[in-house]
Amino acid sequence: MTAAPTRAVMAALAEGGAEARFVGGCVRDTLMAAFGGRAEVVRDIDIATDAAPERVMELLKRAHIKVVPTGIEHGTVTAVVDGKPFEITTLRRDVETFGRRARVAFTDDWKEDAARRDFTINAMFLAADGRVFDPFGGLDDIVTGRVRFVGEAKARIEEDVLRLLRYFRFYAHFDRPPPDAEALAACKALAPKLPTLSGERVHAELFKLLAAPDPAETLGLMAREGILAHVLPEAESIPRLAALTVIEHQVLLRESDPLLRLAAALTGGVSEASSVAARLRLSNRERERLMALMSSAPVAPPLDERALRRFLQRQGRDRFVDHLLLNWAEARLGESAHHPEETGEGGTLDDVPWLALYEAARGWTPVAFPIKGEDAVKCGVPPGPLVGELVRAVEEWWADEDFRPDRAACLAQLKALVGALGPPTS
Repeated sequence: MTAAPTRAVMAALAEGGAEARFVGGCVRDTLMAAFGGRAEVVRDIDIATDAAPERVMELLKRAHIKVVPTGIEHGTVTAVVDGKPFEITTLRRDVETFGRRARVAFTDDWKEDAARRDFTINAMFLAADGRVFDPFGGLDDIVTGRVRFVGEAKARIEEDVLRLLRYFRFYAHFDRPPPDAEALAACKALAPKLPTLSGERVHAELFKLLAAPDPAETLGLMAREGILAHVLPEAESIPRLAALTVIEHQVLLRESDPLLRLAAALTGGVSEASSVAARLRLSNRERERLMALMSSAPVAPPLDERALRRFLQRQGRDRFVDHLLLNWAEARLGESAHHPEETGEGGTLDDVPWLALYEAARGWTPVAFPIKGEDAVKCGVPPGPLVGELVRAVEEWWADEDFRPDRAACLAQLKALVGALGPPTS
């Protein structure tokens, strides 16, 4: 917020007599870092102003700042300084709402604009001099760790059903149990409306929820209240998700992997993964990975170095690690009742062989298979299915030999297989 491009935009508006304040996530995350004990990173800068959008464009152009009318009919323009975009929106009030859309009128009343926002922690404004405008107690909620709707929870959700999922996403990231009673009751009552949301929007919110430090606690709450059944009924393995989260954050110190966490929460196989991917409108790459995750793979200790190399060479490191982490989480469920001795690094003694496999996989370098189909053709094999069969047979032999034979040895094996076929028939 104090960067030079940001100061340039704020100064351009102020010099023309417009009042401008930071709003939304940048304010929330800044105050979270200052008062909520969380090291939030401010990424996007959004600005609210009492000036009409045409006036905003005039002031920015006067200051030689590039401006784009990205949503001028709704009061939003985008300033661009040194390649950095700043969304600037004129204060608004809702005249009529239509799901995620609304007919708005411009206003100069800051509280009226704040009243149309979803949560108290998102309804604060911050002036360039550091003054906070907080009409609905958002700062108190940051300090105490609460997520509350602005005004009546049920009314806010009825205006936009996506806010129901956003509530649980924000709860997972910022709240301290127990949840706000009014918010939870409204979410429970309106959960049957969740299937009306597009798969893309559900996908986005679920993945942000799954990226939270402890998504299992929130998904468990949603399941107990009968809410999860309306959006992700397949998520019946929340304890495995919880175990995976511990492995990621406490043992491996890895970043959150929402797709892997989704797979951990599912109980079905490939067909269920395909159904979930279609409903959530996953990308082709995400769909393929989810389906691969839901196909079983015996990746678990003990696994000797030879077998490990074979798995890695055939599956690739990323897929091997995916299956390893899921199986590790499953194993942890069985171990939890035994209360094993901790190692002092966030794991337990039972985690040691799994950790050794994980580190071995990370240090693995793939070996390129040294021959191709064209080598079989050069040996006199006519183009066609037989070429692939012979190359695959040599590759299987190469794997059995622990991927050690070089090109010359693989060619010799290929020629031996071709010779065993006898002379070609006319």
